[in-house]
Amino acid sequence: MQRTWKDGRSMEEVAASFIKPNDRLTSFERLEIYNRQYWFRVLDCFYDDYAGLRAVLGEKKFVRLAEAYLIKYPSASFTLRNLGSRLDRFLQEEPEWVAPHRDMALEMVRFEWAQIVAFDGETLPILGPAEIQKAKPSRLKLGLQPYLSFLELHYAVDDFSIAIKRQDALRGEASNAFESAPKVRKGKKVRLPKREKTPLYVAVQRYDNALYYKRLEPEAYRLLLAIRNGATLTQACDQALRHVAQNAEAWSPRIQAWFANWSGLGWFCRPPTTHRKIKS
Repeated sequence: MQRTWKDGRSMEEVAASFIKPNDRLTSFERLEIYNRQYWFRVLDCFYDDYAGLRAVLGEKKFVRLAEAYLIKYPSASFTLRNLGSRLDRFLQEEPEWVAPHRDMALEMVRFEWAQIVAFDGETLPILGPAEIQKAKPSRLKLGLQPYLSFLELHYAVDDFSIAIKRQDALRGEASNAFESAPKVRKGKKVRLPKREKTPLYVAVQRYDNALYYKRLEPEAYRLLLAIRNGATLTQACDQALRHVAQNAEAWSPRIQAWFANWSGLGWFCRPPTTHRKIKS
């Protein structure tokens, strides 16, 4: 099969224009070695980023999925951090890769992507309690740190992920040059989580350069989404408590406790100039 570049030159000619041959390999053969090792490096990073998805699917099926995904959506960023940014879209387009655990797999993908965002997402200047208390609730709009994610889950993938990490020993490599694709590891399987009777609400956050998962009450989850969507504090509380039996005054001590906790964690910042709507 003839390998040609868009200008009609052979790939061997193109490679020779910027890579020198040596006494053992042609320019094109040297380029192929780099290409193969880069591919294995990308696979290895993806393999490590999605330990939970691996556990849901099994090692062999996960590797087949990884190859299909990275062929359809190859890395387009200067950083391998963004490898999985289109995985959710891919699995919704081609759900057969995660059958028969589609719903669980999608939740695990979203949860593991949230961890990546939390690990190195931007931190904006923190808005302290004193500034928040000075403003009128009916006019106060707050921002939430970009590294925060709020998830509605139907499987306890947070607990499952912790169990996987305890089992999954960190791998060390002798160098950055990978000679093969990630090796399939064998070990005792962690039991897959069952579907919950009622949804779980989880915040994925960073604190003191470490990742944490925080379970939220449903009302707290709705309140935070409303804040992120640009509601004032009064509007956010109204949306959060719309379907509860007790009136807002009865919830006041609990809401104050939530805000004290979230403020202490540094979640609040000044609101962005534009807001991206998030479905509740």
